[in-house]
Amino acid sequence: MSGGAIRTGIGGWVYPDWRGTFYPEGLRQADELAYAAGRLGTIEINATYYRLQKRESFAAWRDATPEGFRFALKASRFCTNRKVLAEAGSGIEKFFAQGVAELGDRLGPVVWQFAPTKRFEAEDFAAFLALLPETCEGLPLRHALEVRHESFACAEFVALARDHGMAIVIADHDEYPQIADLTADFVYARLMRAQQQVPTGYDAAALDEWARIARSWRDGHAPEGLAYATAKEAPAAGREVFVYMINGAKERAPAAAMALADLI
Repeated sequence: MSGGAIRTGIGGWVYPDWRGTFYPEGLRQADELAYAAGRLGTIEINATYYRLQKRESFAAWRDATPEGFRFALKASRFCTNRKVLAEAGSGIEKFFAQGVAELGDRLGPVVWQFAPTKRFEAEDFAAFLALLPETCEGLPLRHALEVRHESFACAEFVALARDHGMAIVIADHDEYPQIADLTADFVYARLMRAQQQVPTGYDAAALDEWARIARSWRDGHAPEGLAYATAKEAPAAGREVFVYMINGAKERAPAAAMALADLI
């Protein structure tokens, strides 16, 4: 089987510790996105989690990146950090109305991140997923669900995500549950165990293992070595894969993402 692209990347592109290490000395901050996008396949935009952006900003981000590059867009915390998710409709509409469609073909998945304290309540979560649109100003949307409470590691949540064709974010983290069940035509992984003392964040053995896993996802398989909430499904058509080196030793994230890309 042959799937889509495997893109490796980082979270954000403005970080002082990347200047003089990842970014060359003297590079203007205004040119950092273009530089990063020329060396990585994807970047997760975090600013949209905290506040609304200008439509012109989305257009500028699009224009600063090459063909084939993809942004992941973190959805607003005002949609996900609430007791009753079913009441998030107006916030979701406001989030997409800010100019998301200006990203055009640079738009990858939209990530909905939930607090570690947010438990799985099937009826409310189903109502929330029903609010997520399939398109934005004619642009097709894909959704990834980043849940961080162990109550989500159950068959009912996996079935709900699969019914909606939404990916469950696969975490490599010391505390968050890993739910590696494949529920969409793409895979979204966040690797958060980078170590400062390792130049590439993850050591060679770990990078080899994640390269193997990413290739397996691309080819439609549910790879061994991960934690699943349900029985692994049979091989399917290939999938597009997004892998982010994020958190952990953030200063190592670009080197980690590029090293993983080289192996793949």
